[in-house]
Amino acid sequence: MTRRAALIVLDGLGIGPAHDQAAYGDQGSDTLGNTLAQSGQWYPRGFELPNLARLGLGHCAPLPGLSPAGAPAGAFGTAQPASAGKDSTAGHWELCGIVLNQAFPTFPGGFPQPLIDAFVTRTGRGVLGNQVASGTAILEAFGAEQLRTGAWIVYTSADSVLQVAAHDAVIPKEELFRACQAARELCTGPWNVSRVIARPFEGQPGSFVRTSHRKDFSVAPPDPTLLDLLERAGVPRTGIGKVDDLFAGRGIQSTPAQTNRAAYRLLGESLEGSEGGLIFANVIEFDQTWGHRNDVGGLLSGLRELDGALPGLLGRVQPDDLIIFTADHGNDPTTSSTDHSRERVPVLAFGPKVRPVGIGERSSFADVGQTIAEFFGVGPLANGRSFLQEVWSG
Repeated sequence: MTRRAALIVLDGLGIGPAHDQAAYGDQGSDTLGNTLAQSGQWYPRGFELPNLARLGLGHCAPLPGLSPAGAPAGAFGTAQPASAGKDSTAGHWELCGIVLNQAFPTFPGGFPQPLIDAFVTRTGRGVLGNQVASGTAILEAFGAEQLRTGAWIVYTSADSVLQVAAHDAVIPKEELFRACQAARELCTGPWNVSRVIARPFEGQPGSFVRTSHRKDFSVAPPDPTLLDLLERAGVPRTGIGKVDDLFAGRGIQSTPAQTNRAAYRLLGESLEGSEGGLIFANVIEFDQTWGHRNDVGGLLSGLRELDGALPGLLGRVQPDDLIIFTADHGNDPTTSSTDHSRERVPVLAFGPKVRPVGIGERSSFADVGQTIAEFFGVGPLANGRSFLQEVWSG
């Protein structure tokens, strides 16, 4: 029987400043620390995360109100980002062994006119917006005009993304997805954005809402990843959430999970039924729903939901399993920014054969991928230093 591991990425759940945070203009960002520091405003009688504490989260970094458990159930530490950039693609790729020396391009002044013109020609529709904006603000600004004109709403953020919004009543999502695929094909060379994101929405002026049919079109990884090595070795791979989108569908296929609750349900089913291989999950709402909207109360509620889900998930773990919880970047809801933040991430390893030891501060997220590669015997990856021998007693 093939060994089994789970890599669970809590999207956006950073745990404090990266070593080069100032270079990214993110001074002071600390997603978990700053959020927990404000928990008293929402939970005046106290805010507790007993299962995360037992897992070892309080040992990873000083966290307000989360005292280190006396004897954590698993191994614990943090990892610094080594790749340039702070987006989900770079973070997930680094977790799987790719370290980018150059960040994906960003477009603070909007996308170049030649790219917009080519997009209009390919899709047969005009463009509204072409500016930096939040997803809710851009719909307020241009949603009504799209209803009248049928043009695309194109926008970006501080990250390397080209987002295309379309009202379901004006443009069917299938046409939106084809347009985003066209944009992905156009974004080459200096326009090589990390992700093109389809953002369908519905409703009327003053009450537009995005639907659950978001779809990401990522650039393909430039080098072999952990997923490629596992595929070549015949190791099964199960994706949950947007994982396949982030790797351009290479080496893995995913079941969508638009909410954390859906991700936990799918994780539970996979841990119950999978006989071996890698389960790779993206838990999206810490980033998409709460971080990008500066919703501190929502993120606190999400942490409690995660804490409540842990016993059911970890109760399905088998004797030889390796379970790793981590993140891909930060997204601090307490700051004025609504974008990702350059942060280190927690690394929590659990399993019956995992020793409850500290693994320190790793110099790269790639240490996670290298550890899983060694666990399955398919490595080594080009980057990262495995901590398997530090934590595994099997």
